[in-house]
Parts: sequence; structure tokens; C-alpha cells
Amino acid sequence: MFEKKDIIFSETIGVCQVAELTRLAAKNGEQILYYGLKSIADKKKVSYIPAEHHKVMLRPLITKEEALELKNGNPDELSKLQREEIEYVLSREELRKKPGKKAE
Repeated sequence: MFEKKDIIFSETIGVCQVAELTRLAAKNGEQILYYGLKSIADKKKVSYIPAEHHKVMLRPLITKEEALELKNGNPDELSKLQREEIEYVLSREELRKKPGKKAE
């Protein structure tokens, strides 16, 4: 389970932050826990995905090594959201290297 403020990848909106964990009522009145995901690339995009039994693929971000491997592979086979994830991961790594800078 992801926690609030985690940066993850969603197959529907790409790199996003878990902005909130909230309970929403289902049709039968049952309260279901949802992730409130906010896109990193487009702050206007928000998506609510059930925390359990969701059909949307949610996963931790790839590592720097995976990003470099994918970038040096065949980038034409990657989706736009996957390319954005690679660039995000590599830019975060660059920020970490600069003195006085903090990566998100």
C-alpha cells in the first residue's frame, strides 16, 4: 500500500503523488479507501483509484539504473507516460547531485 506523499507511477496519469488517502461511499453505502493521485506533469490532473482491488496499474517509480537502460534501449517502444517517468527519475537524480538542491 502506498502512503501519502509517495511519488509513484500510474498507467493512466504517469508520474504522480499520492496527495491523499480518502474514504468514498460505494453504491451499497460501504466506505472504500481511495488514493487521491495528483499528476506531477499536469497539476490539474487528479485521479481517484481504489487502494485495493484496482484495475489500474500502480507501481513505485523505476530506479535510475532502469531509467538509463530504458532510455538507451528503444525509446520508440515506450509510451509518452513511460518516457516522462524516465526523464523525471533522471532529473531527480541530477538534483540530488547538486549541492544545496533537494529532489522532490
